[in-house]
Amino acid sequence: MEVISTRKEKVIYRDGDNAVKLFSEKFPKSDILNEALNQSRVEETGLPIPALKAVSVINGQWAITMEYVEGKTLAQIMQEDPAHLDQYMEQFVDLQIEVQSKKAPLLNKLKDKMNRKISSLGNIIDATTRYELHTRLESMPKHNKVCHGDFNPSNIIIDPDGNPHIIDWSHATQGNAAADAARTYLLFALKDKELADKYLNLFCQKTDTAKQYVQQWLPIVAASQMVKKIEGEEEFLKSWVDVVDYQ
Repeated sequence: MEVISTRKEKVIYRDGDNAVKLFSEKFPKSDILNEALNQSRVEETGLPIPALKAVSVINGQWAITMEYVEGKTLAQIMQEDPAHLDQYMEQFVDLQIEVQSKKAPLLNKLKDKMNRKISSLGNIIDATTRYELHTRLESMPKHNKVCHGDFNPSNIIIDPDGNPHIIDWSHATQGNAAADAARTYLLFALKDKELADKYLNLFCQKTDTAKQYVQQWLPIVAASQMVKKIEGEEEFLKSWVDVVDYQ
């Protein structure tokens, strides 16, 4: 099998027409099974995602096998062809809107997941801030749209015919589309604030959403990102959690 990519506690291989995601022994079995379940539930909505083929154990390690998609990620294409960045960003936002137009009633609820993450941050942010985050989260409208949870150009593969395929559904939930947009904005902002602003302006324009409404989610999604404890992100994220209102 050929290695496609290596990530923390997982390696993705190509095996003929299949992609095999092999998890380390430390990776929780429940998370692996949940990811496979998410993918199968989203697949049923008709969205363009690789078909799930199997969940198995290979040499003592859990694995998810899915359809292999030939192509480049949208992130690679954006980097290689910056002259057409606006066109690619249009495609990106349109695809996110298509995702959010779907319903998958058996997915976990976004608000429940966010509440659990905020509660787990006792050793990082103080009780007063956690209380404020929980209160803000509870005040936000409840929706049931499909939310990818990690929607960024690296998780979109464009095949040789120009068709998009969305990958990595491990964080998928059902909930408020503005929360998912805030999450995408944050992922852009961690690397490029100007690109993040371009994304948010376009998303709000295309969905007729007030920018302030998406921004209300930013402290919440910043807190949820802190759970990952990625080196170099903590101070940046803390500054977002502490900001009450955005201009």
